[in-house]
Amino acid sequence: MATKITNLTKNKSLNPRLSNRINGFFQSKGITGSPQNRLVLLSTFLFIALGVYFFYVFHKDFEAFNNTQLNTTLGFTFIIAATSLFAYKILFFIFTGYNYFKYKPITSVTDKELPTVTVIVPAYNEGKQVWDTLMSLAKSDYPEHKLQLLAIDDGSLDDTWTWILDAKQKLGDRLEIFKQPKNQGKRQALYRGFNLGTGDIFVTVDSDSIVTPDTLRNLVSPFIKDDKCGAVAGNIRVLNNKNEMLPKMLDVSFVMSFEFVRSAESNLNSVLCTPGALAAYRRQAVFNCLPEWINQKFMGQPSDIGEDRALTNMILKQGEHVLFQSNAVAYTNVPEEYLGLYKMFIRWGRSNVRESLEMAKYVFTNFREGNKTGTRLLFFSQFSKLVMSYPMVLFMLFFVLVHPLLFIGSTLVSILILSTFSLLFFTNQHKTYQGFWAYSYSILYTFGLFWITPYAIATASRSGWLTRDLVNEK
Repeated sequence: MATKITNLTKNKSLNPRLSNRINGFFQSKGITGSPQNRLVLLSTFLFIALGVYFFYVFHKDFEAFNNTQLNTTLGFTFIIAATSLFAYKILFFIFTGYNYFKYKPITSVTDKELPTVTVIVPAYNEGKQVWDTLMSLAKSDYPEHKLQLLAIDDGSLDDTWTWILDAKQKLGDRLEIFKQPKNQGKRQALYRGFNLGTGDIFVTVDSDSIVTPDTLRNLVSPFIKDDKCGAVAGNIRVLNNKNEMLPKMLDVSFVMSFEFVRSAESNLNSVLCTPGALAAYRRQAVFNCLPEWINQKFMGQPSDIGEDRALTNMILKQGEHVLFQSNAVAYTNVPEEYLGLYKMFIRWGRSNVRESLEMAKYVFTNFREGNKTGTRLLFFSQFSKLVMSYPMVLFMLFFVLVHPLLFIGSTLVSILILSTFSLLFFTNQHKTYQGFWAYSYSILYTFGLFWITPYAIATASRSGWLTRDLVNEK
């Protein structure tokens, strides 16, 4: 797709005046990027407009289609189930919005109140990026005598260790460095860091992430204000979102996932996943489940993925609160090509399947003091997405065969409605129209990544990081 777009923009027959008008419009809205990106964004709107037209022309066919299906047992059952699920989604969205508006990040405590912290940075084939990560951490507005920095090279095959040594030379005793004898996986590197760390709080940071000066102090402040806090999720934004299309799309997706969804989850004390890019854990909560975590297996095989979601799950199971700090920001690299993107999503999907099954074992027990309804609703929302993934794909395929134009029209109208909320939210939060990429991302996900969840369910027992062999991929 990118090649085709490049060829289009290089075509000399393209009207320069039209091209300038298009670029001028996007620049006036603060939307940066190459002409190729702007062409994709414009094509997205034209595609959605075409879909709205199809829906307008064929909406009576849609009514007839529903009436036909209501006269069959299978069709009636499916429509009732789909309608019920849709109603639940609407109610759950309102529930999420209510909790989002009640959420407030905890302000930083004083230097005297700040706890001792061990920051663990596992690295594998990260090159110079690990140096940038360590330098950003060293510049943190955090008392030096309370901060322990650990960098662990997980048997890298490139020059990662050289850059870690360079960081050590510049930071001196402020940085402790270690090298695994061979690549053993991120979980093993973190395990080593947990056992070496001396802080009351452990902070894990991916080696391709950059933190702001106040990130660490904001991230760990909830542990001081809430004695039941066992873990805190940081706010993740995209670092490499200046040029390529996919990072721009993912930045909008991340804002929705963290600043809207996790804010709501935090108000329920039940953030479901503390991200590997930036998270903090109370020392005692980690050691309460450390043997179980490092020896975790799925279907008899050692788990080498989803270490962040697994640790979060085990801390929630202890009855601890898991919170989100929107004012603790880290910028991280994401895939720039479709191959890396779908592999990352498959890894996340498999982890989601595994940990949803684990959560099902305790979420309906008396695992925590106080109200547990919110946590159970969050679990049900996650689990319903898994359960309904196969029926939804089958319905999509059936709909495509019966009436492809109506399918495109109704799908794009739905995207227009739903993605507009993402645009408005992103624009309100960050005062930029880059949120327009929400439309492109929704189209990509609907038509190009719809198969991820069913595939992840079918292959949940498979291991492997998948993207470790891709350059500049997470």
